[in-house]
Amino acid sequence: MPSGEPREVGLAIIGGGCSGIAMAAQLRAQGVDDFVILERDADLGGTWRDNSYPGCACDVQSSLYSFSFAPNPEWTRTFSPQAEIWAYLRRVVEQLDLHRHFVFSQNVHGARWSNKESRWVISTSGGEWRATALVLASGALSDPVVPELDGLSEFQGRVFHSAQWDHAFTLENARVAVIGTGASAIQFVPRIQPQVAHLHLFQRSAPWVLPRHDRAVPEWRKRLYQSMPATQRAARAALYAMRELIFLPFRHTQLIGLAESVAQWHLKSQIKDASLRLKLTPAYRLGCKRVLVSDDYYPAVAQPNVSLVTQPIARVNARGIQTIDGAQHEVDAIIFGTGFRPTDPPLAPYIAGRDGRTLADAWQGGASAYRGTTVAGFPNFFVLLGPNTGLGHTSILLMVEAQTRHVAQVLAAMEQRGASTVEPTHEAQRTFALWIDTNLAGTVWNTGGCRSWYLDANGRNSTLWPFGIGRFRRLMSRLDERDYTFASAHAWPESS
Repeated sequence: MPSGEPREVGLAIIGGGCSGIAMAAQLRAQGVDDFVILERDADLGGTWRDNSYPGCACDVQSSLYSFSFAPNPEWTRTFSPQAEIWAYLRRVVEQLDLHRHFVFSQNVHGARWSNKESRWVISTSGGEWRATALVLASGALSDPVVPELDGLSEFQGRVFHSAQWDHAFTLENARVAVIGTGASAIQFVPRIQPQVAHLHLFQRSAPWVLPRHDRAVPEWRKRLYQSMPATQRAARAALYAMRELIFLPFRHTQLIGLAESVAQWHLKSQIKDASLRLKLTPAYRLGCKRVLVSDDYYPAVAQPNVSLVTQPIARVNARGIQTIDGAQHEVDAIIFGTGFRPTDPPLAPYIAGRDGRTLADAWQGGASAYRGTTVAGFPNFFVLLGPNTGLGHTSILLMVEAQTRHVAQVLAAMEQRGASTVEPTHEAQRTFALWIDTNLAGTVWNTGGCRSWYLDANGRNSTLWPFGIGRFRRLMSRLDERDYTFASAHAWPESS
């Protein structure tokens, strides 16, 4: 761990979750060994380390939500639970000998590009680092959002976010308020409902929920994958193709009706009470917000000890939550299932590029990056799962791997040219952003009749990729060097 004098390194990766691990694996595959992974916690894993709430699991099948370079024949369920995914990530790091690149308890406070040194100067809780290149791999689901509710500080019970689950709190016979009905809540609500005395579920808008069809992986299938790895690759390929088909209704809105009919059947078959079913019926097109998958959420909401509250919250007081109709909901704990900040990266205000402007400054008109990965004015800088790389239909790890291969291509081109810096041109980035916006314009994500976290403060969809993953992978496999500026050391004047 550095102390006193700054430590020099070829490349620094911020974040030790899935993206950081994938980037490290790609670098090692390219023969690059001079890099570190700066991880703010004392262990690796990112999202799959932090989110330990009851029922936490992936909503993409295990065979696809795993690295292509590290297949795992030991998954126990179709959709892997959090503990298994976290263990898988630790195992991948061990198998690829990546652990020696990790530097833990390095909370990054900021990073700035020095034109004088042609280096990134990175300030962390453990000291200062200088790196030729910087990869931001902190992920889109790393910092939870807690809404600013009037009177929250007055509440005398327990308060926590699902991403910071308070395992010391005893749910047995407690009165619990859950605020939010997104991807996390529909997983933990069925788990805590049988334990609590009463659950007050505060729903702002009803989500679309499709059947999950989760099941245990039979032992014979595990043995087959172990003895014949090609069979697991074939299963992965089939899942890949199936999920590419799932994408079509999102882009071609005339096909959404079929998916909506499946979701409506799922709701009707599990909720018999007509008035409750009406409350759980979405008022927007499927796909406008994240589509959820669950086999047990609706049955849990229908239980006698659950109250679905659709009235907006007026304020919180010492004993509970008051809604705008004047009703008082007395509870012992408030659990937020209110998601994260995908359109507002927490480190954006603290990463300064060539002219001293921060990412937050550069993104005031909406976050934008060339191919979702590089940013004009930020030399030797790469962001994984950056603007417009989100997906609503398949494994995000496919996106990450395509990006890491592209990063390796750009770094190799810089080395071949004998250049010290590389960044996309402003024109290339503008053209790419316009192309993205044009192709998102007619999709359900932009026209589905809702206000989702896909849209940033300016109303721009800066989150999602508008096509199938296959198109992104093909795009990222081609490096057009004309879209980049390659320069020698000290080509730029030192910023103030």
